[in-house]
This record gives sequence, structure tokens and C-alpha cells, in this order.
Amino acid sequence: MENSAHILVVDDDQEIRKLLGRYLQGQGFRVSLAENGREAEKCLATQRIDLVVLDLMLPDISGLDLCRALRARSRVSIILLTALKEDVDRIIGLEVGADDYLGKPFNPRELVARIRAVLRRTGETTTAPGATPSTAYAFAGFLADPATRRVVGRDGGEIALTGAEFDLLLAFLERPGRLLSREQLLDITQGRGAGAFDRSIDVLVSRVRRKLGDAGNFNLLKTLRNGGYQLAVPVETRHERQPATLPDKGSNA
Repeated sequence: MENSAHILVVDDDQEIRKLLGRYLQGQGFRVSLAENGREAEKCLATQRIDLVVLDLMLPDISGLDLCRALRARSRVSIILLTALKEDVDRIIGLEVGADDYLGKPFNPRELVARIRAVLRRTGETTTAPGATPSTAYAFAGFLADPATRRVVGRDGGEIALTGAEFDLLLAFLERPGRLLSREQLLDITQGRGAGAFDRSIDVLVSRVRRKLGDAGNFNLLKTLRNGGYQLAVPVETRHERQPATLPDKGSNA
């Protein structure tokens, strides 16, 4: 997804809102602005939005509540803007489905870098006729297809993962059995290092475990004390030109 992506900036601070609007337009993005949740919902209902830059403090609704509502019905990418002291809110934001966060005050250039990184991670791609076959990963009865960024189970039902959750899972699938530290996972999935109190990877691991039915079991993603995390099941790599299909019920994949 290129710079023509449509960005919705939701912030009740008029100066910040207009500044970000001008700056993002100068970077080649299409931009819509909203000063509260009501305006944001109206924009989302009438236009195709690729990514929402969402301030946590809105006059009519909590940014966390709006994030939760959006994620319940949409795959739209979300970057939260938070005050530096709001560590708890940043963690909750990731738990309810945000793809990334940025603490205020911030440099607009960093926001643009985060936007581009999220759009690269979440942008869907298609395989043209005659193109190199895509790679899919079969593991523990699931099938993950990076080309469509979807995960399905044995019953054919889709496991709804956010962009950040899929990126985390893909990091493990591409490195089966390898111990990955929090710092490595942050660098692989978000292109940034971990701060002293950054627990965003722990939050994402917990979310992926829950959605894959591994919460409390830790059979898929194991935690290693003072080490990090490890995908503890075999992974089968498949190369297909057509959309990936699930293994038969009797398969050990």
C-alpha cells in the first residue's frame, strides 16, 4: 500500500489535528480529520479509510472504547496517540486491537514512519498469473497465508487476527523452534527496540494465544524465563499459486 493510502486523524486538539493533516498530505497521503468520535464514525461510514491515527483523549468517547468498537467490526489499521505517562492505556490499547502506539509529544516524521510500517505489514497483496508461488505455513491444525494475511483452522473458519498479531505469529512461523527475545520480536515486527518497560510483545503473545486456543496451555507459544518466546510445534512450508487449502483432518501438520 503506497502513500496514496487514506489516513483518518482523530484528535480534539485543533492545532495538532491541522498540523498532522498538512504534514501527512505533504508526504503524499490522502487525509481526513475528525475532532471527536462522532465525526470519526461518520467518516468511517462514508469513506474507505486505510489507517486511523487515534488520540486516546476525546471529548465524547474514550479513544480505547472507539478502538475496541472499530476492531470488533473492521480490519482498519489503528495507531494510538498517548501521553508518555499513560503506560497502562498503551497496553490496554494493544489488548483491544491497536496496531501500534506513539507517545506525545512526538516528531511527525516518526508518525509517518510508523504509518508506513503498519501499512506495509497490513496491506494485502495478490499473486499475478505466472508469478512466483506464495508461501503458506501449516502448523497445529492451522494454516497461515502471508499473501492474504489470514489464518484458518481445520474447520475452515478464519481466525480474526489484527495486523500486529499476524506479524507476531509470522515471526514465529518463519523461525520455528527458535527462541526469540522480546527485543528481537519488536525489531522483527515493528522495526524498533524495546524500552525498559515496554511490554507490548507480552500483550500480543497473550492475544495470539487466546485466539488460537492456547491461553493457559502454552502448547503452541512457550515462555522461557528470562529468555523470550518459542513456537513449540512443527511447521510445514507450502508453496502454492492458488489460495492455500487446509490439510486433511488426519494430517499431523
